[in-house]
Amino acid sequence: MHALVAFFDDEADRKVRELQTRVGGEFRYPPHLTYAVASTIGPKVRKELREDLDRLWLPDLYLHTLSTFSTSENVLMLAAVVDTELLAVHSAIHDVLASKVKNPSAYYLPGNWVPHCTLVHDVDDEAMKAAFAKVFPVEPIRAKVREVSIVDTQTGEIDVLKKASTAPR
Repeated sequence: MHALVAFFDDEADRKVRELQTRVGGEFRYPPHLTYAVASTIGPKVRKELREDLDRLWLPDLYLHTLSTFSTSENVLMLAAVVDTELLAVHSAIHDVLASKVKNPSAYYLPGNWVPHCTLVHDVDDEAMKAAFAKVFPVEPIRAKVREVSIVDTQTGEIDVLKKASTAPR
């Protein structure tokens, strides 16, 4: 599987990791927000994504709402505030990906996507309640996007598509 993700600046990364540690979350990759997932995001599409991302301003993310997904694997997460800038970036990414990737995950498509950073996942209901209690209330985290990358969840390879702008915010 390939995931198109935004990794955070050092301060936001540290704050999210502290929360993940408090709730017992263990992750292979640094804290991030996922824009899209597909079984394959190939080289031609990556080239198009790089070009498109070069034209886009990557807005800061405000990880503000402590919430859960209660699906087959419980997830405790910090949801991002959804604003027009974030939706514009998400939409632009999916415009490039449309009909060009194999098996896109419906959870990340426009209209279905809940932008978030996972704190802990795949825990039973009691562990979920305990994890929520350990971090509630949570201070909002302003996350600047450090880079946008493709993560290969099988090999662990990270292909950086765009480094964040150093322009003043």
